[in-house]
Amino acid sequence: MYIAAATDRVSIAPSWPRAAVAEIRRLGEVPAANVGDALQRMSVMDGGIRRFAGSAALLGNALTVDVRSGDNLAIHRALDEARPGDVLVVNGHGDLTRALIGDLIGEIMVNGGVAGAVVDGAVRDVRALSEMGLAVYARAVTPAGPFKDGPGAIGVPVAVGGVVVAAGDVLVGDSDGVVVVPRHRVPEVVDAVDGIGANEEALRRRILAARPGRTVVDR
Repeated sequence: MYIAAATDRVSIAPSWPRAAVAEIRRLGEVPAANVGDALQRMSVMDGGIRRFAGSAALLGNALTVDVRSGDNLAIHRALDEARPGDVLVVNGHGDLTRALIGDLIGEIMVNGGVAGAVVDGAVRDVRALSEMGLAVYARAVTPAGPFKDGPGAIGVPVAVGGVVVAAGDVLVGDSDGVVVVPRHRVPEVVDAVDGIGANEEALRRRILAARPGRTVVDR
């Protein structure tokens, strides 16, 4: 850690499996909505979780953290466990009074190759986080900083945006929001998303063909 603080009250789960980049790449190339549809429109975070930083799609394995409201000690400790391609997923218990992530944690995330963060709580320094290339989703922005006392837990299932996220699940996010793909369902969802896109495109062409004065040319 880059801060001097005792972490004896922060528990860390044993290691967990992560999906390989090649295994999940396709999920980052399609709309998050299509990924949600492949999951029967389940495992989609509620609309209160919005993107505040970054413009690129979010894709990666969940590095889960449970914190006390307004306290980010466990986040600092979790980043020691981060691997390239991870997404920090934090249950901040919906607290909007203290930002759990800011630009300094963002710098640590960049050092570890972390792709972004999803926080059920607040963040700050969103312009700086965007400039770092991080995709950050949260419920709110506030300039108020956090405490660093603990307790917390790392690598445990957490509730974020109304969805349970386990360490190693795959997070897919874009301007619409965030979808959680359970680790064991990744192959199934990868296989399904192209068919969903093709069906939507076929319906779109039918809709456009029926528009008055509109000619649709087959390609």
